[in-house]
Amino acid sequence: MRLFSIQSWHHRAAVALLAAGGLLAAAAGEAAVPGITTAGAGPAVFNLDASEANLSQPDGTSLYAWGYGCDTGFKPSFLPSNWTSPGGSGAAQSASNAAAPPVCPLMQVPAPTLIVPEGTVVTVNLRNRLPLAAGNTSIIFTGFPVTTSGGVPGAAVQEALPGGTVSYTFTASRPGTYAYYSGTQADIQIDMGLYGALIVLPSAATAAAANAAGNHCVQGPYSLAASAYDNIYTCYDREYLFQLSEASLPLHQSVQDQVAACKAAATVGCAPLLAASEPYRPDFFMINGRSLPDDLDPHYIQTVPHQPYNGNPHMHPGENILVRIIGQGRIQHPFHIHGNHERAIARDGNLIVSQADAVTGVPVLKQRLGGPVLFTISSVSGQSIDGIFNWTGKGLNWDVYGHVAGDHSTCTPDANGFDLVSKEWCADHLKPIPVTPPDPIVVANGQWYGGTPFLGLQSSNPLPLPPTGSRLNSDAGYAYMWHSHDEREITTRNVFPGGLMTMLIIDPPSAQIDETQ
Repeated sequence: MRLFSIQSWHHRAAVALLAAGGLLAAAAGEAAVPGITTAGAGPAVFNLDASEANLSQPDGTSLYAWGYGCDTGFKPSFLPSNWTSPGGSGAAQSASNAAAPPVCPLMQVPAPTLIVPEGTVVTVNLRNRLPLAAGNTSIIFTGFPVTTSGGVPGAAVQEALPGGTVSYTFTASRPGTYAYYSGTQADIQIDMGLYGALIVLPSAATAAAANAAGNHCVQGPYSLAASAYDNIYTCYDREYLFQLSEASLPLHQSVQDQVAACKAAATVGCAPLLAASEPYRPDFFMINGRSLPDDLDPHYIQTVPHQPYNGNPHMHPGENILVRIIGQGRIQHPFHIHGNHERAIARDGNLIVSQADAVTGVPVLKQRLGGPVLFTISSVSGQSIDGIFNWTGKGLNWDVYGHVAGDHSTCTPDANGFDLVSKEWCADHLKPIPVTPPDPIVVANGQWYGGTPFLGLQSSNPLPLPPTGSRLNSDAGYAYMWHSHDEREITTRNVFPGGLMTMLIIDPPSAQIDETQ
């Protein structure tokens, strides 16, 4: 049953969000970029395996799948570094986080996010624990020359035989966001879930150089680094990773049937795995292995043990967030963001800087960013796009911070009209919310599409939150849809809402964003 027609979803979803914006801010789990690393300086060694399990879908489907995970006995370190476990003393530890500490199971989708510093020699040892019918498997690491040992030659890369291993070694020579995925029967194995992300962090010298240049590049408590690249203009406050993918139910069912037949035959060998990959019409569309509403649940939640990563960004007005996007599927997913445009700063780990600076010989560290400003990011298969997103409230024509006369707040504009510290748009400082709020439909379909126009006011503001005349939630914020612009992809098996969609929440400055969720 379709909840309501896709054709009218823009208007109806906007109305629903106007009513539920505060609820979303209160109930959803925030996101960071969780992943694994190896302790200590020097080479990083990751022992991964490929194995089978089932994924949970919002419609109740238990989807047979394959994925990479941490091999038995491998105990990685988890990032961000202040993630805590039950019994820990971290100040930000919450009850939900204590109930679900970071884990790296034998199989997860997407694969563990591998996080290493720039210049690290990385070795990944892959063990093939897939069922015998799957045959060989492998990993392709994009962006770096890779040497291999063990395994057998494959069509694209050295492969691990069933029950066997293969090793891949490369130097993470430059920062950025990169995809990794199976290079064996890719039309089947990637759809089955064999894909993940590699994040290479810039050198520590970049933050020091940025601070020396007056950029105040400071690492946030749940950020992996102070800047995205070796460039002083790539500083950020928070970061989020969105791995966009899809899955075909008939393909997964066909693979499952062949695996079951092979197991039942109990033979030493099985016939080569065959699954019709064309015509291709996927049924599930996912962000970080989850579909809406599951992608709003906390990281590492126990109800989806093989889908540990969520995709639910939060921010305060004025903050810069680093958005890492990877196309992990066979088809493009046009990822459409509301609230503001995003400046693309890199593609496949290649920083996009001003050509004028390059001509004049300015060092890359200080070259200005030259990437396009986008409201829809086309996620090409295997490609990554890094961007910087900012939201200040400029243009709403009232004080989004809820300041009132006499609360001793000031707004000192920089050369662009924003406060030097909070990034508030000073022209709207102290302006009250209009007595007659804007028409919700105008808000929904204009520049501020998809969000409640009522940022939760701080306690110093005596005015009620319109239009209800009462403040339902002091932490209420703006809620903006971030979703695929292919409307079928915001459904789960043709039922809306679902699929490749999440919510950006702009929290009031006074609200704490708990990224242990």
